[in-house]
Amino acid sequence: MKVLFVCTGNTCRSPMAEALFRDKTEGGFEVKSAGVSAYVGQRASEHARKVLELRGIAHDHAAQRVDDHLIAWADLILTMTHGHKAMIQQYFPGVAHKLYTLKEFVGESGEVADPYGGDFTLYQHCATELEQTLDKLHEKLRGWL
Repeated sequence: MKVLFVCTGNTCRSPMAEALFRDKTEGGFEVKSAGVSAYVGQRASEHARKVLELRGIAHDHAAQRVDDHLIAWADLILTMTHGHKAMIQQYFPGVAHKLYTLKEFVGESGEVADPYGGDFTLYQHCATELEQTLDKLHEKLRGWL
């Protein structure tokens, strides 16, 4: 199964989700991330890299923008917010069957807050929130395989 995580700039939430999920599932899924407004090639934010490093996760990341190729590649597209989901629906009609917010897909309400511009503690909190949600995602997807 191919999972695409999407946020705004593909430098904070979605690359952390990509790396955390890949680590959690030990390569059992193909995982990528992208942003709806990404600057292609930009590295993950310093705090995001540090959060992953402290968890022992190596992740060499270059931002990419959501495009037709990624949309076609993905079996499941998980966004961090309802706004991201709406934007993808607008620009890529016909993806509703595989497009959800991450929290929606695992049966939770709310969104994954953007730590961009915040201090390291905010990034740590975001990563912890992602880990808890990704645990639920992994459990749900294992039942699909």
